[in-house]
Amino acid sequence: MLKLTGISKGFTGVQALSSIDFDVRAGEIHALVGENGAGKSTTIKIIAGAYKPDSGQIEFDGRPVHWVRPADAKAAGIHVIYQEFVLFPHLTVAENIFLGHERRGAFGMIDHARTRKDAADLLHKLGVDIDPDKLVSELTVADQQMVEISKALVHKVKLLILDEPTAVISGREAELLFARLAALKAEGVAIVYVSHRLEEIFQIADRVTVFKDGQHVVTTDIGKVDRHRLISHMVGRDLRDVFPAKRQSGAPGKVVLKAENVSVEGRVRNAGIELRAGEITALAGMVGSGRTELAMGIFGGLPISSGSITIDGEQLAGITPATAIGKGIGFVTEDRKGQGLAMQLDVAANISAANLSEVTSGGLLDRSREHAIARQEIDNYRIACRGPGTPVALMSGGNQQKVIVARWARTSRKVLILDEPTRGVDVGAKTEIYRIMRGLADSGIAILMISSELPEVVGMADKVVVMREGAISGELSGPAITEEAIMSLATQHPVREAAA
Repeated sequence: MLKLTGISKGFTGVQALSSIDFDVRAGEIHALVGENGAGKSTTIKIIAGAYKPDSGQIEFDGRPVHWVRPADAKAAGIHVIYQEFVLFPHLTVAENIFLGHERRGAFGMIDHARTRKDAADLLHKLGVDIDPDKLVSELTVADQQMVEISKALVHKVKLLILDEPTAVISGREAELLFARLAALKAEGVAIVYVSHRLEEIFQIADRVTVFKDGQHVVTTDIGKVDRHRLISHMVGRDLRDVFPAKRQSGAPGKVVLKAENVSVEGRVRNAGIELRAGEITALAGMVGSGRTELAMGIFGGLPISSGSITIDGEQLAGITPATAIGKGIGFVTEDRKGQGLAMQLDVAANISAANLSEVTSGGLLDRSREHAIARQEIDNYRIACRGPGTPVALMSGGNQQKVIVARWARTSRKVLILDEPTRGVDVGAKTEIYRIMRGLADSGIAILMISSELPEVVGMADKVVVMREGAISGELSGPAITEEAIMSLATQHPVREAAA
């Protein structure tokens, strides 16, 4: 269906693609993977007509093509669903689906009844039950994604490209998406699937292509490569180098935080957890099991309806984020753009945000002091940017995440909570974040990590606490930490006692 041959593309001072080859067959899901900067986004934009290649040949549906603008590629049957949806929240589902291709009746007037019916037919084809008259702003993220796919089906879609489609959904919503993609594949649609989540690649892809530094590394059937080899292709080093060495066995660190019988109304019930200095504790379980809610209760972001939290021997009946920060607890949210970063500010302002007293004097901000701190943290955490004044909006996901970690590491003297710390970042950035986490733990900080990636949990955690349906279902440590054991605890009925 699509064949790229010898495609190169350069920008000022940067060679984004160097004579890459890439092809997609009708009726297949072809995964495109690689670290940030590997050339995936540039390739997508060339396929979609947003960029013109400097050299090379594009063939689509059996003939050479030269897109002048994105509309040409879309008219030919190519549709891209980006991580950030292109939807108008205050228009209805039907209006969004047919925007620019409105159903019209007599005298060119929009035929609203036909628009609603055709939208309902498209949604039914995808197997989803969404009211065409509902405002997009009222939809879940998963349903918004189905609206995006429906927009592709307005035309005869031949090639569907999805860029990090599960960055904003997970669990059952992701499984429903995979089912829709399988149905489109069965109809002969060619699908390019871009994701950092390797478990998804092995679950749904037929073939996988790896790019690195703007060059094609390998294309292979998914059954002919394993996770170990795929990561080696992506990062140029052995999988065993991805996770740093775990804490050496010996006397456990002191308990710095203890939550007892903590309940969060309707979300968590009677949960208990201990965090020890120098130890990485993973909070695992299925999406919706109450992991984030328990962590937010500990930090004070959600009110606890019962139970107590003890920090360094001092029992607190209630806690707020301000109290938690004052006690040396930090929280890296899973939503770095919506809740973690001030996207319109620079690196320096984002790093200092949790402790403004450090960079103010007499109520005035000392920008030179703020920049000096930022330069130190840029070096400490190997943050790739032009300097303290770089807007975080212009940075990659992995470097944005390092900025947040740098912020909280300055204030987290006792406990650092990281909710999905590597979501949406590439393997190379993940390795850096893992190194940072282990370094913080080795310095004596207790780390609480929430993660949906089982290899990450197994590779990083000294101890794993598993939740199911709002309750603790078990605890694992040492050699007992395996993917099978975690899944067993995550899917069985909750129990009060911790499993050794």
